[in-house]
Amino acid sequence: MKTKSVIVTGASSGIGFAIAQAFLSRGDNVVANARSRLDLEKAAEEWDSPENLLLVAGDIALPDTAETLFTEAEARFGQVDILVNNAGVFISRPVADYTEHDVETMLAVNMKGFFYPAQKAAEHMRAHGGGHIMAITAAIAMQPNIDVPALLPVMVKGGLNHAVKGLALELADAGIMVNAIAPGIIATPMHSQDPQTLEALKNMAPTHQVGNVQDIVNAVMYLADSQFVTGTIMAVDGGSTAGKW
Repeated sequence: MKTKSVIVTGASSGIGFAIAQAFLSRGDNVVANARSRLDLEKAAEEWDSPENLLLVAGDIALPDTAETLFTEAEARFGQVDILVNNAGVFISRPVADYTEHDVETMLAVNMKGFFYPAQKAAEHMRAHGGGHIMAITAAIAMQPNIDVPALLPVMVKGGLNHAVKGLALELADAGIMVNAIAPGIIATPMHSQDPQTLEALKNMAPTHQVGNVQDIVNAVMYLADSQFVTGTIMAVDGGSTAGKW
């Protein structure tokens, strides 16, 4: 299999860390992005700082960061084949409790953090004959849940799900596949390990399971290798978007 070059945003922890690790493990080149250089360096130590890794720190909500990611990736690896827009935040509150800071944070990280890298990827991948753009969104944006008040994530990540479809159509003639993975509840350090809390989280899916990071990695790797899947929102959620149970 041809070695690919991959940009992963939000790569220093959680799902992004695991996605970057998976591409590194199969010998692909990885450009890892996060806001903190120190966090990236700590992650690189866990990956044993391989030669096929490039660290690029910067705020992904800024267009200059997207420009730097692609410029440095091209200089080091020649081109970018895959962009995984993983960086994101999830803020759940009753609608009346959201603050202006919450709104600005969600729009900056989730919306701008997708738009600017995807815009640059479209330009770059057109020039290089194709590629893959992926977004990590949220299953709750596909099917809101009365037990999880989350207007901002539903609004912003729901918009991203539709943006993925629109961009897939726009870029199809250039051989660029555009897809999203929409996780349900995934076991990461952000969730409490309290047994009662975990049991409640399990009950948010009809399978009564909490997913793990590898479930998301598997979806990303499948889409990264597919040449016939585009415009898809792949729910990885234990069935929580299938309907009422």
